[in-house]
Amino acid sequence: MIEALFNDLSETKEVEAIALGGSRAENRYDEKSDYDIYVYITAPIDEEVRKNILKKHCRTIEVGAQFWELEDNCVLNDGVGIDIIYRYLDSFSEEVAEVVEKHKQKNAYTTCMWHNLKTCRIIYDRNGRLEQAKKRFDIPYPAELKANIINNNMKLLHGALPAYDMQIIKAVNRGDRNSVNHRIAGFMETYFDVIFAINEMTHPGEKRLVNICKEECKILPENFEENINSLFRNAFTNPRKLKDDLYKITNALIFII
Repeated sequence: MIEALFNDLSETKEVEAIALGGSRAENRYDEKSDYDIYVYITAPIDEEVRKNILKKHCRTIEVGAQFWELEDNCVLNDGVGIDIIYRYLDSFSEEVAEVVEKHKQKNAYTTCMWHNLKTCRIIYDRNGRLEQAKKRFDIPYPAELKANIINNNMKLLHGALPAYDMQIIKAVNRGDRNSVNHRIAGFMETYFDVIFAINEMTHPGEKRLVNICKEECKILPENFEENINSLFRNAFTNPRKLKDDLYKITNALIFII
């Protein structure tokens, strides 16, 4: 069923490449995992054209979402979800180059797009340009990028005036649970960005991160999973202990840098 959809998409004149990404490309999927399909285009594909293709293969269709990138979200006739993301290869490659070649760090998920390109499975590549992009960025983890991520994000975790740990504590003292939740999410996003940089691994995204780290990271902070579990356990049930949890997490991270 999915192969038939790939065939129909590849016959669309605006499509130059198609790749399978996410957990299904990396063999980390389970029965609940969607298909993440990346369609690289040379020009916009008319919505009606996309709908006519998708109607043949999907029982539920939502076309044209732009919450993040332009995408169509569907459920295949066999009940499996599918997200189709439309991109321009040149602009996507420029975004990856900012990180890989210019060593520009972000506050979180710095190397996610690089990871997406490195691990995607090419389904269709009309002129071989997607394969060329994969080869271009198939390089060892740059030392300068690693240093930039660690230096920037450690300050954001702890030490800078707007650091996440202090924001979390302030929110706890105010009794502002929404802010506590928001800042803990930011803290953990930045924390994992540092973990993957220390291990010179590209960032796989937001799912299954604890398990991925336990299985694949050679360097992890002491009491890695225990400290994370304690943080989330105490976030709303025992907020007075949050300060200790944050200290343990950041201190253990500093020790391995």
